[in-house]
Amino acid sequence: MHDQLFVFDIETVPDTDAVPSLTGFDDPDVTARRGELERYHLEVTDGRNSFPRQNFHRVVAISFLRASIHRDGPYEAYQLEELRSGGTEASDERDLIEGFFRYCGRHLPRLVSFNGRGFDIPVLKYRAMKYGISGEWLHKGANKWENYTQRYAKDWHCDLLEVLSDYGASARLRLNEVCASWGLPGKTGTDGGDVMGLYDAGHNKDIRDYCETDVANTFLVYLRYALHAGVTDRDGYNHSRILLLSHVEA
Repeated sequence: MHDQLFVFDIETVPDTDAVPSLTGFDDPDVTARRGELERYHLEVTDGRNSFPRQNFHRVVAISFLRASIHRDGPYEAYQLEELRSGGTEASDERDLIEGFFRYCGRHLPRLVSFNGRGFDIPVLKYRAMKYGISGEWLHKGANKWENYTQRYAKDWHCDLLEVLSDYGASARLRLNEVCASWGLPGKTGTDGGDVMGLYDAGHNKDIRDYCETDVANTFLVYLRYALHAGVTDRDGYNHSRILLLSHVEA
């Protein structure tokens, strides 16, 4: 049984270094290369989607909330330990990814994300393999059904996008849509579409702050889900929620 909860989110920008090898487009201008990457993805998707595939993303922030899991009979409560971003504002991509895989490999926490199985983890895996970073822990588990790669193993990786939609049986909502309908804070001025501009301007702290806000919202959504699903009870839910509020106020 996992004794830590690890709620995480990443922010990325397009990896323009890959463009010359991908299409032969060798203009050194970053903006031009981004345009070429969009053109390529529109071409391979017959005009449906210009968003780069997971391996063409450069990680610029990894934020997380770490909490210890306390059990009282059948119910859990979460003791908040920290909410922050990995590395520093000056950390490069390799340092961020090494830190993520090293920490999770050491502690084997329960991962909690919103679209982590579809985006964050694939990006992190591709970039880890780019740098030759081991992620052995991610590919092993207790058995065939209990491991990080098993889609339905919610105790190992609870991807709220999948869980809340019953794995695609109903519409897959955005995190901000869920927050809006439940009266949770949601977005607070910055959106994912702003990240590239902030990165270009050197505003890495703003990116990290935004990413941490998404992590806090993801944790709040997880608490509501855990209460509804009987993973935690009302006392455990209130305890965890108040700890987060106190942390943010501090």
